[in-house]
Amino acid sequence: MCPAHHASGEESTGRCRAGRAIRIVKYRIHHKTVYQYTEPVRRSVHELRLAPRSGPLQSVQDWQLSAPGNLTEARDGFGNIVHNFTMAGPARTIAITATGEVEVQGGVGEHAAHHAFVDLPDSGESRVSPLYFVSTTPLTQAPSGMQAFAAPYVAAGHDVPALLALAGGIADRVRYQANTTDVGTSAAQAFQMGSGVCQDQAQVMVAACRALGIPARYVSGYFYDPAATALASHAWADVCLDASRGLWCSIDVTHRCVTDARHVRLAVGRDYASAAPIRGILEGGAGETLDVDIAITPAA
Repeated sequence: MCPAHHASGEESTGRCRAGRAIRIVKYRIHHKTVYQYTEPVRRSVHELRLAPRSGPLQSVQDWQLSAPGNLTEARDGFGNIVHNFTMAGPARTIAITATGEVEVQGGVGEHAAHHAFVDLPDSGESRVSPLYFVSTTPLTQAPSGMQAFAAPYVAAGHDVPALLALAGGIADRVRYQANTTDVGTSAAQAFQMGSGVCQDQAQVMVAACRALGIPARYVSGYFYDPAATALASHAWADVCLDASRGLWCSIDVTHRCVTDARHVRLAVGRDYASAAPIRGILEGGAGETLDVDIAITPAA
């Protein structure tokens, strides 16, 4: 997961309707995941959230997935594109590759144009209400200490400045430190330890908001930083500003900012588990090792 670097890619700059500077950046993304096993996998079922969708913050120009099985595509109740495949027969290696181009429109620094965006279902699409994201999960439970910590930040309302102040408080309380947590670490555990990675910081933000009755969802995606290309996998939080209008704000706790042209969205969920890029159930397959390679480059 990505630490707090501040860099931006090649860009074209224009003006939004409000007169604020915007960036439009197209990225070429290559994401390869390879699982290897000392004992062959006899059978496996996989669920992938590795295909970004076009929306108010980005436009997917091209995207391709390859996996050792026939991929079926569907949409889940959060609006994510989900692929599934089943692999039968012994295998010591499972390789999954996602490649494509995504165009992102964002603000410049503190003038980020996306302080709020409307995210409503497409015509004919079924999707859960934003109010569904008030309910907690085992990974996003907020103990009384976390709730007491967060409450003063949004006591006067959860507008964007208040949410950014809360994100800054969480980043100070849960310091970025690699290899101190894993995918099973809950927000409460990370808050207690005072350290974690972007996944943990995002889940603490989600948990704190929900504990105060504010709908919030976990976001998985990519972050472009030419100085840290090996750390491109990232996570942040969407916070609902107005459920009736489907109005959201996307907050990157790690970088203490509203998301901008450095961020590419993959999936949203109630927590990491429901937005994970890859999930699977295996028969056999002891001695697993994992190698992930992600490359993000500005496209001409």
